[in-house]
Amino acid sequence: MNVLWFIPTHGDSRYLGTAEGAREVNLDYIRQVAVAADTLGYYGVLIPTGRSCEDPWVVASSLIAATRDLRFLVALRPGLTEPALAARMTATFDRLSQGRLLINLVTGGDSGELAGDGVFLNHSERYEAADEFLRVWRALLSGSHTGGEVSFTGRHLRIEGGKLLYPPVQTPHPPIYFGGSSPAAHALAADQAEVYLTWGEPPAAVAEKLADVRARAARAGRTLKFGIRLHVIVRETDDEAWAAAERLISRVDDETVARAQAAFGRMESEGQRRMVALHQGKGRTRAELEVSPNLWAGVGLVRGGAGTALVGSPDSVAARIHEYAALGIDTFVFSGYPHLEEAYRVAELLFPKLDLAPRAGLPGQKLTGPFGEVVANNYVPPAPRLVSGGGR
Repeated sequence: MNVLWFIPTHGDSRYLGTAEGAREVNLDYIRQVAVAADTLGYYGVLIPTGRSCEDPWVVASSLIAATRDLRFLVALRPGLTEPALAARMTATFDRLSQGRLLINLVTGGDSGELAGDGVFLNHSERYEAADEFLRVWRALLSGSHTGGEVSFTGRHLRIEGGKLLYPPVQTPHPPIYFGGSSPAAHALAADQAEVYLTWGEPPAAVAEKLADVRARAARAGRTLKFGIRLHVIVRETDDEAWAAAERLISRVDDETVARAQAAFGRMESEGQRRMVALHQGKGRTRAELEVSPNLWAGVGLVRGGAGTALVGSPDSVAARIHEYAALGIDTFVFSGYPHLEEAYRVAELLFPKLDLAPRAGLPGQKLTGPFGEVVANNYVPPAPRLVSGGGR
């Protein structure tokens, strides 16, 4: 099981939908979150992309020297970047980070934002262009290991004699992560991705999506890994966790929710439509927003993209994670507000309940201690017991 955290380059706060408790997102804060994730043993971090975010490649590059083992899931945007330049960026980052790059393919689902970036392709055309983009990108990176040249003519892209002189560390290229809920997205994932990502829907809905992508990949002679993107609100008890969830949206007003939902409704993204459908027309109580056991849709009231959170005690949240794992998911991309403190909370409370590969020097795994404050200047606190299989 690989667990990734999140770098909040579009802002961070204790309360959604308000400036109260908000934090300035600057290099110092971003570095603190990344170093925490690296130190705590997260597999990597997702760096978001879009008009509301700082540029993910610049942010990721600024964090290479501050971290040691942390991987960076960074967005490639067909239409905003040509595949030859993207291949050079990929190889350079992978070399400078010593193989710590993961690729997040993003086609975009907001036509207004895409128009502002100079992209005027419709939904189906974006997926066609993304497919061509990846074919050229893959060929350039694979050819960099052999000195080969790349020529390609498609409907959207054309390249003649393309060549990449510096190969990436990962062979033949860093793995591609891709998420989407439409048939076109499933087809692209089956043909081109190494990891298919879904947002946090109820397990039965996730199972349907994974089955479709798995079947499409099998017909193409391929196998994929699977991941899920969720927020996490974990506390020592279920009651504390649900109280924290309610506090997170306690400052948002009806006007802000309405404005956000109107913006989401104009998007072409099938995944965003499914996120909105989980809570549309409902109130803000636990009963109204708990769309599946411990799966809460409150984040999606004002946040685009991933809009659900796992809420509960360590045992409750771990049980839900193992339900998703039973579907074939082995990559979990988590986040929480504020991201610095919640990175610690999730690692300290939840990691001992998960089947993570042991890493020396982390609490709850192979301890070299002591961990915790020494008691009475004499006694070292006992090490927590590692529980696998969701604590059963």
